[in-house]
Amino acid sequence: MIGIAKQPRCRFFVWGNNSGKWNVASMNRIGDQMKYQTIFFLLTLLIASCAPATSQSFPPDTIVTNPPGDTMPANEPSTNPLGPKPSDGKLTRGSAFIQESGLLIRESYPPQISLTVSGDLPNPCHELRVGVSVPDAENKILADVYTVVDPNMSCIQVLKPFRENIDLGTFQSGHYTVWVNGEMVGEFDS
Repeated sequence: MIGIAKQPRCRFFVWGNNSGKWNVASMNRIGDQMKYQTIFFLLTLLIASCAPATSQSFPPDTIVTNPPGDTMPANEPSTNPLGPKPSDGKLTRGSAFIQESGLLIRESYPPQISLTVSGDLPNPCHELRVGVSVPDAENKILADVYTVVDPNMSCIQVLKPFRENIDLGTFQSGHYTVWVNGEMVGEFDS
């Protein structure tokens, strides 16, 4: 009797040796090669990452020193887009409802100071105005926050929220206080 060899149901074959036959053993060799290639790649990557960086010469850091206090520039006020305007004479002055105010001190030399004011206008027809004075003899900076409106204009009666940052500028060395509509908002040293 002639015996019939049973073939396994599933087998992974790879085109292998020179004989042109499918060969299971060549599958194992290719798998081993991929393992070695992966290990070689990872080792190469590890060695490259541990290598010293190329040496580039950079100029030495420059030393920065603060100039003496007497050379501090004088108050340099910035333009205030919310300041009083010549056309405000024809308008009626009103009150702004201030809910929050504070100082924003930027870390620069010289320090730049801003006043932050938020609240509500009586209605959308009112325009916000912020008048800021130069520091007086006691180094008080006074800010007057108010609104202007055309008395002949009819407008919907609803509050209009606002939030504004007003640059106060830079100041000579000293201790300053900032007041908004008669109330102290904050203080800073310049």
